[in-house]
Amino acid sequence: MTEQQIVFLRSALERAGIAFRCGEALSAHTSFRIGGPAAVFAMPASSGQLAECLRLCREADVRRYLLCKGSNILFADEGFDGAVIAVGEGMDSIRTEGTRIVAGAGASLSRVCLAARDAGLTGLEFAYGIPGGVGGAVYMNAGAYGGEMKDVVSRVHCLDEAGNPHWLLPEQLAFGYRTSCFEHSGWAVDEVEFTLRPGSREEIAAAMEDYLARRKTKQPLDKPSAGSAFKRPQGAFASALIDQCGLKGYQVGGAAISEKHAGFIVNLGGATCADVLAVADDVSRIVREKTGFVLEKEIRVVR
Repeated sequence: MTEQQIVFLRSALERAGIAFRCGEALSAHTSFRIGGPAAVFAMPASSGQLAECLRLCREADVRRYLLCKGSNILFADEGFDGAVIAVGEGMDSIRTEGTRIVAGAGASLSRVCLAARDAGLTGLEFAYGIPGGVGGAVYMNAGAYGGEMKDVVSRVHCLDEAGNPHWLLPEQLAFGYRTSCFEHSGWAVDEVEFTLRPGSREEIAAAMEDYLARRKTKQPLDKPSAGSAFKRPQGAFASALIDQCGLKGYQVGGAAISEKHAGFIVNLGGATCADVLAVADDVSRIVREKTGFVLEKEIRVVR
């Protein structure tokens, strides 16, 4: 960003009453604990403020990145020379309407699962324990244990690049394996409607606890990571291929393949973005050479 763009954006955000910081360390806002400073770090507390952030970035011709809980993101060591718009507090409401749950983009996905359980609504059990927020989960069509966001999302309220509101239905969301229409559209998720089914609270709770126990047993939840590092290749599992190649524990700098789950790259302390990418690239190359399978990164790299 130029100094002129920064001055314009700072002044405009101040006038709009939108909280922001300059030079904010992005490592403090991701589960990987990696990332340099953002030129501007905006924190809208409502849909209206989010729309204004989008409009201002467009007016100033400023690069911007929408950040939810930061659980699947790897920011560059140099940071982000633009505006990071963090959707969180103030946009995390959750309400139940019959068999539907409507949640703000900044709401924790696990909190939505708990709301469904308390209302006796089934369908979201698979998502309990998935780190991150509702906006990010829809953005990447998050899933686990045979379920995905596309199975339960009935519509999404979103904002286009000019801040104008729209409702998108499932057929417009272009859900695919770990992707959706939001990946390339530049639009922002504002609110998500989940349509579920009546069920037994006891059975829902039991399923959720089972999934959570599996995560705790199999995944390296005690170390910073961005979740699954690689997408599942057709006909195989990334973690099994990596393990088969003897790459558990493979390390570059402060980043390594987890000894507990080969599908995770963990930050052992002081890891850089360059360390993580070196591990990912080396592992992908070795797996391709030894098995013929091509591993694609699931982690979103933001430079």
